[in-house]
Order: sequence, then C-alpha cells, then structure tokens
Amino acid sequence: MKSRWNDIEADRYVEAAGAAGHSEALGLRIYTSRIIGGDPDLVLHGGGNTSVKVTGEDGSALMHIKGSGWDLDTIEAPGLPAVRLPELLAARDGPRLSDPDMVALLRANLLDASAPNPSVEALLHAFIPHDFVDHTHATAILALADQPEMRDTVARIYSGRVAYVPYVMPGFDLSIEADRIFQAQPDCEGLWLENHGLFTFAGTARASYELMIEFVDIAEQELARKEVVLTGPQPNDRVADAGLTARLAKALAGPGSPFEHAAAVDFRSTPAIRTYASRGDLESVSRRGTVTPDHVIRIKPWPMIIEPDADADEIAAAVERYRAEYRAYFERNSGLTPIAKTMLDAYPRVVVVRGEAMFAIGGNAKAARIAGDLCEQATRAINAAESYGRFTPIGEADLFDMEYWVLEQAKLKVNQAS
Repeated sequence: MKSRWNDIEADRYVEAAGAAGHSEALGLRIYTSRIIGGDPDLVLHGGGNTSVKVTGEDGSALMHIKGSGWDLDTIEAPGLPAVRLPELLAARDGPRLSDPDMVALLRANLLDASAPNPSVEALLHAFIPHDFVDHTHATAILALADQPEMRDTVARIYSGRVAYVPYVMPGFDLSIEADRIFQAQPDCEGLWLENHGLFTFAGTARASYELMIEFVDIAEQELARKEVVLTGPQPNDRVADAGLTARLAKALAGPGSPFEHAAAVDFRSTPAIRTYASRGDLESVSRRGTVTPDHVIRIKPWPMIIEPDADADEIAAAVERYRAEYRAYFERNSGLTPIAKTMLDAYPRVVVVRGEAMFAIGGNAKAARIAGDLCEQATRAINAAESYGRFTPIGEADLFDMEYWVLEQAKLKVNQAS
C-alpha cells in the first residue's frame, strides 16, 4: 500500500478551511480523512473514523470527531463535529457508562447541539493523547485480525510498535480497555483491535496517515510472506442471469417481508467472489461470521446459498430455511442477555450463487450497492485469511450482541413508533 499524501492538495484543504473560518488542523483532518475514505482497501461506507484535537478560540480543549451519517471519502467540516475534550476525558475515571449514557455524554458536549452524533469510538479517540487519530478496517488487517492467536504475530511484524487489544465490543467498554492497554505501552504508534481493525495516531495529520499506510503495508507483506495473494478491489466481469435474478427477487418479496413490494438486488461476480463461492467448505466458512463486527448490521450474520440453476420453488425453500435458521439464532442468543430484544426481520441480505456470484439485497438500490461493496471486500479478506491460516471472526454470541446492540435496537423502536 502506498501513501496518497500530496503537499499541493493538502495546502488546498488548509486554504479552504481558513477561508471558511476553520483551523489548519481541521483542514488537514478533512484532507487525510478523504484520502483514507477514498481507498476501498482501507474503509467502506461509514466504516472507520478519524479525529483531531484542537484549541478553541476561547482556549478550551476540543476534539473534532467523525459524525454519524458521514462517509470519510466525502466528509466536510460539519461531518467532524467538535466536542469538549475535558468532559470526555473525565469519563475515563468515572463510573461505567451504558452505551446510551455514553451517547448522551457525547451529545451533551457537542459545541453545536444540531450536529450529528459523534462516533461511538469518540471516547477512545479522546483518551489517546495524540492530536490526530485514524481508525480503519483495511482488507489486509482484517485478513490477519480474523486469525486465532495473533498476539505474537502482531508483536513480531510490528516490532512492538503496535499494541494488541483483545476483542471488546465497540462502545464504552472498548474505550476503557484500549486506554488501559495504551497506558501500559505509551510509546506505541498504533492499536491492533482483534477481529476489528487498526488505530494509528501522531502529532500531525501526515504522520498518523502515513503510519496507517505503513502498518497496512506491513500486514500485506506478512500475507505475502506466506504466499497469500491479496487482490485489490475487483469490478464485475460477468452479467447476472435475468431469470435467476427475477426468481430471487420474487422469493424475497411478499407479505411480511421487508421487501414486500420489491427487493433491490446488486449482482457481483469477480474472480475473488467466484473463488469464495466455489469453496468445498462454503457452508462452513460462510457461517463463521462477518469480517468485521459492524458488517453484521448491514449484511446479517451469514449468507443464503443457492445453486446457479435453482428454480422458483428451490429458491423459495432456501428463503424459508434461512428464516427458520435465523429465528433459531435469535432464540439461542436473545436469552443470554437480561435486556429484552426485538427480533429483526429474518430475511437474508446476501445470497451466494454457488461457484458463480453473489447478490446483495437491500430495500433500495443504494442499500443493495453498499452491501455489495462490503461483500466484495469481505470475500477478498476471507480468501486471504483462509490461505494464511483460518478465518476466525468473533463468535456467534458476540456477533449477536453487535447485531442487537442496544443503540441499534433504540433506532428500531423509534422507527416503529414513527
């Protein structure tokens, strides 16, 4: 992986920020956020986040942090709302916060009350004592982060420059645990989040960004050391079968379906997808989970699998099996938490056509396209992970906790009430 930093472009962002009354630091934060977000092998569709700590006009300590609903590749100043830093730092030594209480704390300390919610990882950004902090879900990192027992490998390939953080669900608990590990290794230049992604940080925008590029490149070199070929993003090179597409869309629609009127489908067939779809152990690998935890919110815990010549009855039967398996998954896991959960719909968001392709499913074309992009990256990461060792993402209970996160359930209740 190569750095995309360009001095001329960076100066343009600084000038634009100044003209809009913003600081040089925020201009550079916007610039590096965009070049991170513009690389699909670093982040996709809202994944990852960035921040910068600044001094306000009144001398107060502030932090600009990516806001909900913004993508890094198109982010502008409103997408990096400012929060009061001292109040966030105080949470480090206070009582444990529930994630809703954490969100309330973040909102209470926004300078602009109408700004979007700060990232749920804002406290982790705040606790890291460096001005610029970057977090990505790079493909090469995911291929290694989803391996079992990687602590020693991380220490070896980064020579102690990156601290290892065992998996903790994003939110308040992850912020506290990552801070504890950082405090034990304060000279580190990055945090490796098991099954999740990578943080880098530094005193300047360029240094933090180029550490990210360097550390992702080291991960790519580790894969290459074991002769693992990690391909870059791949465009479609085949056309969907119109009949199969129509039969699938019909089977996913109907009364009670989230796609009652019509399901939007996004067809993908690339060399990496066909390699994945042709696996002899496809059922086993596909049921292990998603390459990074938050993907489950968009693409469900596992895909549905059909044959390329499946007729209407066979596809309808596959949908019913999937729904039954999903209900069983909900019942297995919903009883493990004292908080009552409302089951989401039981329809697949990804359909693998054995040996040939994938369909990503959404309520509209945009949702289907986003799911398709995530699947395209995921198949490349899973192929590489299996070639390197064994694809081992978070387990079912942790995946359920992410899919049924209290913050996501709160959104569901709001939508149902509206």
